[in-house]
Amino acid sequence: MTDIEIIGAPQSPFVRAARMACAEKGVSYRLTPAMPHTPEVDCIHPFGKIPVMRYGDFELCESKAIASFVDRAFPGPKLFPDDAKLWAKVEQWVSIVSTAVVPSIVPYLAAHFFPKGPDGQPGQEAIEKALPGVRTRIETLDKVVANKTCLAGNDFTYADIALMPFLAYLHDLPESGSLLAAAKELTRYFDRHGARASFKATIPPPFSELRASAA
Repeated sequence: MTDIEIIGAPQSPFVRAARMACAEKGVSYRLTPAMPHTPEVDCIHPFGKIPVMRYGDFELCESKAIASFVDRAFPGPKLFPDDAKLWAKVEQWVSIVSTAVVPSIVPYLAAHFFPKGPDGQPGQEAIEKALPGVRTRIETLDKVVANKTCLAGNDFTYADIALMPFLAYLHDLPESGSLLAAAKELTRYFDRHGARASFKATIPPPFSELRASAA
């Protein structure tokens, strides 16, 4: 049987989400590391973004679309529930993560991972400028997950998969790590799902390796 091929840099949270979806479903896949806007990506994604996917002669792009295909095409735990109300809640939270959470934290992550400071060090001015958005999102998510196991319903779904790779980077960086540590409910949520096999199996290599390959 042909394996799914996930194409993209493993450090990308979106690539990790696609990989986690496969792992949660128990679907065999292989990862082909590739940067955005490279030929193997451009031939599938019209704007050269990662991840992209191949499954035999079937090609697909965008992490949510890949996860949706994996969820429908293969047996295993449902990442997008059949129940209409639960499905809508998953869609709601995937949208919130995509449109309200990620745009607010990407400038902070970029300041650390693609530094423009002296000697290639993170620019403190850029970090400080981005921190208020990070703080607001962490504080809001802390309230959202209070007394909840998952973002949508009681089961782990793609809504959680979409969020966890970004929380992982916030957890590991100094300023956001301190903010996250103070957010007790969100820390509980992160620790719980961070123990999942799909999360552990997709831990990416250091971002420094991505910068080196892009140089």
